[in-house]
Amino acid sequence: MAAPTNAVTTLVSFGNREDLEDVIHRVAPEETPFISNIGTSKAAAIYHEWQTETLRSPSATSSIALEGNDATQSAGNLTSRVGNYCQLNQDSRGVSGTQEAVDKAGRKSELNRQKILLGLELKRDLEMRLIGNFASVAESGGTTRKSAGLLGWLTSNTSRGAGGANGGFSAGVVSAATNGTQRSFTESLVRTVLSSCFTNGGRPSQAYMGPAHKQLFSQFTGIANIRKEVTGAKMATIVGAADVYVSDFGNLTLIPHPYGLTRDCALVDPDMAAVGTLRGWSTDPLAKTGDSEKFQITAEKTLVMRNEKAHGVVADLT
Repeated sequence: MAAPTNAVTTLVSFGNREDLEDVIHRVAPEETPFISNIGTSKAAAIYHEWQTETLRSPSATSSIALEGNDATQSAGNLTSRVGNYCQLNQDSRGVSGTQEAVDKAGRKSELNRQKILLGLELKRDLEMRLIGNFASVAESGGTTRKSAGLLGWLTSNTSRGAGGANGGFSAGVVSAATNGTQRSFTESLVRTVLSSCFTNGGRPSQAYMGPAHKQLFSQFTGIANIRKEVTGAKMATIVGAADVYVSDFGNLTLIPHPYGLTRDCALVDPDMAAVGTLRGWSTDPLAKTGDSEKFQITAEKTLVMRNEKAHGVVADLT
């Protein structure tokens, strides 16, 4: 049926108000699980150092002495000195005076909104660096200082595909690991690395991996009790995922990482890693040069790998 002649409709009227919700819906992974779970440390220079130590290999015979034997000193147990560069994470934005003054939907201040969003983005940048396979880099000319990531440090408890090679600390810097041929993610690979960690004194309690590998981990045959007990008239629940893997060497909390890991499963002892802070997160106004408000967010931080033997990696996964 046609509209009556000369009827006033929304198609011809002026002055109808727009229908815009007074909220902004954001969908993006905001988590920084690795740097949120590990410890914290205070850095006092752009190159932050610490010491590690271990024990000599156990022997069933070497320390047994003859009765009345004169003392003979064994070699002293010396520490190792390692370090990492603090990297400067920094970004700036600006908002015009007009944009700040107009009536806006979903926020009162565009400037405050931009500060919140940029802060979240910079923290994700730091997370991705510190958990990843990255070398440490000294600042020189136009080259910026960079912190080595977790996967670059690991040399003791690693499982890599064909052609893969460890990175590790040497002569003041950390080299990134060399990627190998990718292979299927299996429970056997995880168990091998956990056994190596245990032999070296490590006790990882967290496993970080990408979403696809988290789904594969949940299908391992070692995962038990995929159905919950039902009592009375309650509906049955089938558990399609695993949050904790009970290994021969302790429990592993399984943590899916939404953006930091794509081909590796990192086994982490959160007590044996930390975020070292030279300068914490700060938001500072920049000089006014026109009709806008500008700001800058800055932090200088590094990954403190307290002892790489505490951690492990199953690398080069499809």
